[in-house]
This record gives sequence, structure tokens and C-alpha cells, in this order.
Amino acid sequence: MKNQIKELNEILRQAEKIMFFTGAGISTNSGIPDYRGPQGVWKTRQPVYFDDFMNSDDSRVEYWDFKLESWENYKTVQPNSIHHAVAKIEEAGKMLMLVTQNVDGLHAIAGSSRQKLVEIHGTDRLVECMNCHEFTNPDAHFELFKKTNEPPMCAKCNGILKPATISFGQSLRQEDLQKASEAASRCDCVIALGSTLSVHPAASLPLIATRRQIPYVIINRGATDHDGLQQVRLRIDGDVADFLPAAVEMGL
Repeated sequence: MKNQIKELNEILRQAEKIMFFTGAGISTNSGIPDYRGPQGVWKTRQPVYFDDFMNSDDSRVEYWDFKLESWENYKTVQPNSIHHAVAKIEEAGKMLMLVTQNVDGLHAIAGSSRQKLVEIHGTDRLVECMNCHEFTNPDAHFELFKKTNEPPMCAKCNGILKPATISFGQSLRQEDLQKASEAASRCDCVIALGSTLSVHPAASLPLIATRRQIPYVIINRGATDHDGLQQVRLRIDGDVADFLPAAVEMGL
């Protein structure tokens, strides 16, 4: 373990334009369940697909009920040592871009700048109208849903409202995908944290970077779809919290 932390520190020291790619495994220490693990969300719930959400009242109720659980949880959760370690690397001037699959907003709360943050699967911290695409604060919408059990509608255009996350079957926002792809083509190191690297197209972003033979680091508890790739310089199987913060504390 000490040798892996030392090797990770050396990679961080040598890099000047790191692209981080983070997944659900970095937020479990903050009390947010992952999706595919032994206690993952999909063990007890089935995902609501985007077309079903748009075309079925029952599916919209199911989706808002699922998101209500997250919203209640977000009132108390805080960033953990991993989020803060990533923010420190940005403060040291070594981060080009942070691409996260997470929708919990904890990277921004920990201090990662919006200019260098791509929430590739959207965010639970906002609600989006599917018609006029106005973004609003979720609080009032969830309070209304709790009282009525009816999905709220847009006050501006009466369009369908949806927590601003990317659902299964929903296209990624092109501006986010472009920003992340450009970073992948310019970074000098890519570090994937807490992701199984199995959800596409997001999981293909680190591979764009590795085409240029730059160092690729993967830290995740359990297998990932990128294990065994020739480009992977360092593969650590374990809790990210046991490695990244310690490597950062050794100095950048």
C-alpha cells in the first residue's frame, strides 16, 4: 500500500495537466450509495428510462419518488477526503479538467471550480424544464411533490420538469461532452477514481487520452472495464480514500 501511494505521488508530481474521471465510488464515504455495488441502488430499484419518463405519468412519479430519496439525503451529506484531495490538486495548478459521472454536486462543494468541472451525467442540484430548458432550484419542486405525489410542471411554460440528470436513454449534453473530449485530448495524465468504467459514452473519455500514450491511473474497489489495458500505468484495487489523500499529503 505504501509503495502504491508513493508511486501515485510521483505521478502527481510529474503531471502538469491532469484529467480526473470520477464515479460513484468516491461518494460512498459521504453516505451516498453507489449504483452497481453489493448495496447499490439498482439492487432495489429499476432505472426509469428517459422515453418512459417523458411519455408516462406513472414513470414520472416513480422517477421523482426515487430522486426524492437523494434530495433528502443531500441535506446532510458533505464532501469527503477524496473530494478535498482533488480540489487541492487543482489549487496546486496541476488539474486541467475534472470529469465526474456523479450527480451529487460534492466536487463543487469541496471547492473544485465550475470552470474546470464537467458533470457529464448532469446534477441533482438543479431541475430542468424539458420544454424551455430553464434550470431552477429543486427545493420547492420536491416540497410540492411530497405534498401532492404529482410531478411538478414548469411555472414558465407548463413543460415537464425533471431533475437535471442524464437518464438511461437520454443523450449527454453536447457542450459537456465536447468540453470533456477536448480536455482528454490535451491532458498529460488521466486518473480514474471510483468508477467501474462501464457506462458509455462517458467511460470512453479516458481512452481518448490514452491514445497519446500518457500515464493512466485507475483506483477502484473491484474490477473495471479498463483493467488490463496496456496504457494503464498504475492500477490500485481499493478504497480511493486510502490512497489519493495520502498521496496528496506527501506534497505536489
